[in-house]
Amino acid sequence: QVQLVESGGGEVQAGGSLNVSCTSSMNIFSSCAMAWYRQAPGKERELVSSIAYNGPTNYPTTYTDSVKGRFTISFDNVQNVLYLEMNSLKTDDTAVYYCAADCRNLNWRLLLKSFQPVYWGQGTQVTVSS
Repeated sequence: QVQLVESGGGEVQAGGSLNVSCTSSMNIFSSCAMAWYRQAPGKERELVSSIAYNGPTNYPTTYTDSVKGRFTISFDNVQNVLYLEMNSLKTDDTAVYYCAADCRNLNWRLLLKSFQPVYWGQGTQVTVSS
Protein backbone atom coordinates (compact mmCIF):
# COMPACT_ATOMS: atom_id res chain seq x y z
CA GLN A 1 0.00 0.00 0.00
CA VAL A 2 1.42 3.35 -1.04
CA GLN A 3 1.40 6.12 1.55
CA LEU A 4 1.74 9.75 0.58
CA VAL A 5 2.60 12.36 3.19
CA GLU A 6 2.56 16.08 2.45
CA SER A 7 4.56 18.71 4.28
CA GLY A 8 5.64 22.31 3.92
CA GLY A 9 2.34 24.14 4.07
CA GLY A 10 1.96 27.32 6.03
CA GLU A 11 1.01 30.96 5.80
CA VAL A 12 2.56 33.53 3.52
CA GLN A 13 1.68 37.00 2.33
CA ALA A 14 0.39 37.61 -1.17
CA GLY A 15 3.24 37.82 -3.62
CA GLY A 16 5.37 35.47 -1.57
CA SER A 17 6.56 31.93 -2.19
CA LEU A 18 6.01 28.58 -0.57
CA ASN A 19 7.06 25.04 -1.36
CA VAL A 20 5.12 21.92 -0.48
CA SER A 21 6.45 18.37 -0.60
CA CYS A 22 4.96 14.89 -0.77
CA THR A 23 6.96 11.88 0.32
CA SER A 24 5.98 8.49 -0.99
CA SER A 25 6.51 5.31 1.03
CA MET A 26 7.50 3.52 -2.16
CA ASN A 27 9.36 4.42 -5.35
CA ILE A 28 6.41 4.92 -7.66
CA PHE A 29 7.41 7.89 -9.78
CA SER A 30 8.56 5.82 -12.75
CA SER A 31 5.30 3.88 -12.87
CA CYS A 32 2.69 6.36 -11.63
CA ALA A 33 1.69 9.83 -12.69
CA MET A 34 1.66 12.25 -9.78
CA ALA A 35 -0.39 15.34 -9.15
CA TRP A 36 -1.19 18.16 -6.78
CA TYR A 37 -4.82 18.96 -6.07
CA ARG A 38 -6.23 21.69 -3.88
CA GLN A 39 -9.51 22.36 -2.17
CA ALA A 40 -10.53 25.80 -0.97
CA PRO A 41 -13.31 26.28 1.59
CA GLY A 42 -16.70 25.80 -0.03
CA LYS A 43 -15.21 24.73 -3.34
CA GLU A 44 -14.64 21.44 -5.10
CA ARG A 45 -11.23 19.84 -5.16
CA GLU A 46 -9.37 20.84 -8.32
CA LEU A 47 -6.37 19.48 -10.17
CA VAL A 48 -3.54 22.00 -9.98
CA SER A 49 -0.66 20.25 -11.69
CA SER A 50 0.45 16.80 -12.74
CA ILE A 51 3.66 15.12 -13.84
CA ALA A 52 4.60 11.82 -15.41
CA TYR A 53 7.76 9.87 -16.07
CA ASN A 54 8.75 9.42 -19.71
CA GLY A 55 12.38 8.47 -19.38
CA PRO A 56 15.21 9.64 -17.11
CA THR A 57 15.24 13.19 -18.53
CA ASN A 58 11.68 13.66 -19.73
CA TYR A 59 8.96 14.55 -17.25
CA PRO A 60 5.85 15.91 -18.99
CA THR A 61 3.76 18.24 -16.89
CA THR A 62 0.38 19.92 -16.88
CA TYR A 63 -0.83 23.02 -15.04
CA THR A 64 -4.23 24.53 -14.57
CA ASP A 65 -4.43 27.96 -16.20
CA SER A 66 -4.60 29.90 -12.96
CA VAL A 67 -1.14 28.72 -11.82
CA LYS A 68 0.76 28.63 -15.10
CA GLY A 69 3.96 30.60 -14.87
CA ARG A 70 3.77 30.71 -11.07
CA PHE A 71 3.89 27.06 -9.93
CA THR A 72 6.40 24.36 -10.80
CA ILE A 73 5.91 20.65 -10.19
CA SER A 74 8.83 18.27 -9.97
CA PHE A 75 9.91 15.06 -8.30
CA ASP A 76 13.05 13.50 -6.94
CA ASN A 77 13.04 9.92 -8.09
CA VAL A 78 15.81 8.97 -5.69
CA GLN A 79 14.32 10.47 -2.52
CA ASN A 80 10.74 9.59 -3.58
CA VAL A 81 9.59 13.18 -3.07
CA LEU A 82 7.12 15.18 -5.15
CA TYR A 83 7.42 18.96 -4.98
CA LEU A 84 5.29 21.95 -5.79
CA GLU A 85 7.09 25.28 -5.89
CA MET A 86 4.62 28.14 -5.61
CA ASN A 87 5.62 31.71 -6.44
CA SER A 88 3.73 35.00 -6.72
CA LEU A 89 1.06 33.55 -4.47
CA LYS A 90 -2.41 35.07 -4.46
CA THR A 91 -5.13 34.94 -1.83
CA ASP A 92 -7.09 32.71 -4.23
CA ASP A 93 -4.36 30.08 -3.82
CA THR A 94 -5.47 29.53 -0.22
CA ALA A 95 -6.52 25.88 0.08
CA VAL A 96 -5.62 22.48 1.41
CA TYR A 97 -3.12 20.98 -1.02
CA TYR A 98 -3.16 17.23 -1.63
CA CYS A 99 -0.76 15.05 -3.53
CA ALA A 100 -2.13 12.11 -5.46
CA ALA A 101 -0.92 9.21 -7.56
CA ASP A 102 -2.50 7.57 -10.59
CA CYS A 103 -0.93 4.15 -10.94
CA ARG A 104 -3.10 2.65 -13.64
CA ASN A 105 -1.16 0.70 -16.23
CA LEU A 106 -1.58 3.30 -18.99
CA ASN A 107 0.62 5.36 -21.26
CA TRP A 108 1.76 8.59 -19.59
CA ARG A 109 -0.22 10.66 -22.11
CA LEU A 110 -3.45 9.00 -21.04
CA LEU A 111 -2.58 9.37 -17.37
CA LEU A 112 -1.99 13.10 -17.72
CA LYS A 113 -5.01 13.59 -19.98
CA SER A 114 -7.39 11.93 -17.58
CA PHE A 115 -5.81 11.76 -14.16
CA GLN A 116 -7.66 9.46 -11.76
CA PRO A 117 -6.13 9.34 -8.29
CA VAL A 118 -5.60 5.93 -6.78
CA TYR A 119 -3.70 7.17 -3.72
CA TRP A 120 -4.10 10.41 -1.77
CA GLY A 121 -2.10 12.19 0.86
CA GLN A 122 -3.74 13.72 3.92
CA GLY A 123 -3.28 17.31 2.73
CA THR A 124 -1.39 20.37 3.91
CA GLN A 125 -2.86 23.82 4.48
CA VAL A 126 -1.59 26.76 2.45
CA THR A 127 -2.87 30.17 3.49
CA VAL A 128 -2.10 33.32 1.54
CA SER A 129 -2.93 36.54 3.35
CA SER A 130 -3.45 39.95 1.79
